[in-house]
Amino acid sequence: MGTGIDRIYPARHRDLAHRIAAHGALVSELPLGTGALPQHFPKRNRIVAGLARGVLVVEAAKQSGSLITARLAGEAGREVFAIPGSIHSPLSRGCHALIRQGAKLVETAMDITDELGGGPMPDARARPAAPPALPDHPVLDALGYDPLHLDAIQARCGLDTADLQTQLVELELQGRIARLDDGRYQRLN
Repeated sequence: MGTGIDRIYPARHRDLAHRIAAHGALVSELPLGTGALPQHFPKRNRIVAGLARGVLVVEAAKQSGSLITARLAGEAGREVFAIPGSIHSPLSRGCHALIRQGAKLVETAMDITDELGGGPMPDARARPAAPPALPDHPVLDALGYDPLHLDAIQARCGLDTADLQTQLVELELQGRIARLDDGRYQRLN
């Protein structure tokens, strides 16, 4: 985290932080009570790059903190993945630069699982099965059961492109949706 472990930034991510803490760990090298300052985020990015098997950049302008994380990941021998976007969008330029520099282009979650070996790292501790996901997932609700393109899903759920693409990748990795050959997304369950 780019803050002390007790300071969630931005505040709207508080519920996400609680879910992460319940099923994993929140990590910060900053003392309790430390607020968000710009110089803290490159340190956080270094930790993320070191802990991850790979880094996926969904959207990034030419001067983005995501590019710092991608560089650090590459320097640490981690895989770097990027999702291409519109050539007209400034938020796609960073991803396009990463792909030109050798990042692996990602169109579906399978691109990542194929590269990283298809599954999570082995864990010596047995874990109970995860509870079933809540049925009121906003992206699944927006998707319904008919295949839709990204822009149609976005219009229905109101998420910005980066958040929506992140959630779509997560849902695809969970096996709850699939990306079809024509670029549309299909709910699987």
